[in-house]
Amino acid sequence: MSAKRQKMAWAELALLGWLAAAIGVLAQAPGFKPVRMDTNREAWICLDSVTGLNYRVEFSTNLAHWQPLVTLQSTGAHQHADSAAPFEALRFYRSREAESNALTGDYLATTNGDVIIHPFTHASVLFWWNNLAIYADPTNTTLAAKGLPKADLILITHGHSDHYNTNALQNLTNSNTVILAPSAVHSAMPAALKSLTTILTNGASTNLLGLKVDAVPSYNFTGSNHPKGVGNGYILTIGGKRLFLSGDTDDTPELLALSDLDVAFIGMRPPFSMNITNAAAAVRVMRPRVVYPNHYLGNDVVRFKQLVGQDLPIEVRLRNWY
Repeated sequence: MSAKRQKMAWAELALLGWLAAAIGVLAQAPGFKPVRMDTNREAWICLDSVTGLNYRVEFSTNLAHWQPLVTLQSTGAHQHADSAAPFEALRFYRSREAESNALTGDYLATTNGDVIIHPFTHASVLFWWNNLAIYADPTNTTLAAKGLPKADLILITHGHSDHYNTNALQNLTNSNTVILAPSAVHSAMPAALKSLTTILTNGASTNLLGLKVDAVPSYNFTGSNHPKGVGNGYILTIGGKRLFLSGDTDDTPELLALSDLDVAFIGMRPPFSMNITNAAAAVRVMRPRVVYPNHYLGNDVVRFKQLVGQDLPIEVRLRNWY
């Protein structure tokens, strides 16, 4: 083969290689199937993508300004319910591959960066904001081993084992971690955790790490499970947004008096917390912009969502806590 023909052959092979690489890249790109609208007007986003990769879905109401909606790990043909769709006249969606180590979860836009909301078990949730990891009631002892970040801040509502686990706390903390907890929890802690913990009583507040935390009463009207004054709910104010964690509580006057909440995590599971009917009625009084039912093992959260309804601007997000 002549030198000229050999050069042409190599050029052809190089072109074929480039085309194969380009086709491979296109094969990795996510694509949408037609959006499916539920009878309640929620939009089901159907994403065709590569199994195991992370994708970020963004939304817009005008095709000019885009905001992140959710980062998810693909299962190949992934469906995600946009429960905010019924409250908007128009929604557009786009997606792109996210970083391999991206934290999955819903996005909350603030005046100082997005908060990623990552529920994981029962009443446990991680908020990721400006490279800070904020945990509420973490009880899973394998979180750090699964690659989730060490905690900068941990909020403990009360001392029951489904909200407080010393092994989980020891695995998530380092010398810089701050724990906020009621006095009863602090008293039960081993010395190493006590040294990281600040006591917050009902009605107290603190400013740290660029955010504010308010402790609110969390209790039952009757029985000995959660006496008044022992447990905390919390309001986190992050970049102008207010996020509420109910802890285990009934629909108390203090709960019903809360307002101007952007996100609320509402526990429901009698006799430890509200039943779905009382929880839905409380949410309709409080009117958070978004509500996540949690702590609901054995309870019908679909019925809870129906009871909240859509006549008020309250988005109910059902996520997999179990």
